[in-house]
Amino acid sequence: MLKTEVINVEKIREDFPILKRQVHGKRLVYLDNAATTQKPKAVIDALVDYYSRYNSNVHRSVHTLGEEATAAYEAARGKAAKFVGARAKDLAFVRGTTEATNLVRFAWGEKNVKKGDTLVTTLMEHHSNIVPWQLLAKGKGATLKFVGLQPDGTLDMGSFESLLREAPKLVAVTHCSNVLGTINDVATICAKARKAGAITVVDGAQSVPHMPVDIGAIGCDFFGFSGHKMLGPTGIGALVGRSDLLEEMEPFHGGGEMIKEVFLDHSTWNDVPHKFEAGTVNIADAIGLGAAVDYLTAIGMDKVREHEVRLIAYALQSLREVKGFRAYGPEDPEKKGGVISFNLADVHPHDLATILDEEGIAIRSGHHCAQPLMRWLDVESTSRASFHVYNSYDDVDALKAGLLKAGAIFKI
Repeated sequence: MLKTEVINVEKIREDFPILKRQVHGKRLVYLDNAATTQKPKAVIDALVDYYSRYNSNVHRSVHTLGEEATAAYEAARGKAAKFVGARAKDLAFVRGTTEATNLVRFAWGEKNVKKGDTLVTTLMEHHSNIVPWQLLAKGKGATLKFVGLQPDGTLDMGSFESLLREAPKLVAVTHCSNVLGTINDVATICAKARKAGAITVVDGAQSVPHMPVDIGAIGCDFFGFSGHKMLGPTGIGALVGRSDLLEEMEPFHGGGEMIKEVFLDHSTWNDVPHKFEAGTVNIADAIGLGAAVDYLTAIGMDKVREHEVRLIAYALQSLREVKGFRAYGPEDPEKKGGVISFNLADVHPHDLATILDEEGIAIRSGHHCAQPLMRWLDVESTSRASFHVYNSYDDVDALKAGLLKAGAIFKI
């Protein structure tokens, strides 16, 4: 396979200070991007600039610093919303996808889910798209059911159609699996769910950083994503919701900023999205997320996606040459995000990750917050290599060399 580039990876790497360091005397090969991505200097500079030049609270002060902070914070909201095809007024900043899901659980679910209702999610979900619905179902006397999977790691749409006949109140699904890399046809899923009368929640943590996303075209009711997986800071993310639902929902947290008026016996709520942003918000990291959006936009998400498709295709072809290598999930790179989960014969993933770390290679090992999926795969855990814009073919070659070394150590 030709190692052709659609983006200038060498130039991009220069923007990431951490990639200049060595680990155990070796070049850092960072392949744990599904967990968190590294940050370009533009994002780091945005954080330093805020704290150095105009650190102040937002929405409350008329002095210069307060006005500048407010403008930068709201500009970041606008950038994040445009990036995913949404309106700024429909996007609330949260800590990440997990908090976005829990916001829906509390602010929508507590009011709308009743005893005897059915909630639906899938076997490939991250725990953050399972546990909140387990808790909601338990508290309300509802039932949580799961869409099954096909042998290739794609959703069993027959199973989904069967569950829709039970008229579920909610359908929650990942856009892209953090383990299998499976890219789900969430537009079709949401259309079918809506026809069945269900509210839809899409986990976009692994899609927004890697491919063009248009929430309007998806047609979901709620969509969450995380900044730290898309070159932005930790502790910041967003929930995009259907405007009429956001208006109807009660606040997630109570306190300052989310109110309009407070009396001794009652309060009235601020306008959406501020109704869901109680207290002093994560100003610096929201601004940093805006800088990350600028950085990815400058590259072009269509190019980001094409780059990762080529890289995944090369990696799957190359790594299959390693004795004992077994990958999980779809084999077609066009149907897969920038993730390869695998095992190497009977080597424990933690042992493998330790050997690779000695070579400067960072991968993830474990159950990846997807234990029901691990049980479906009939494995305790897997190793996972995940890619982003600063990864290239040389990283795959380094991973392959590390696997061959591990194979020699364990006499595979």
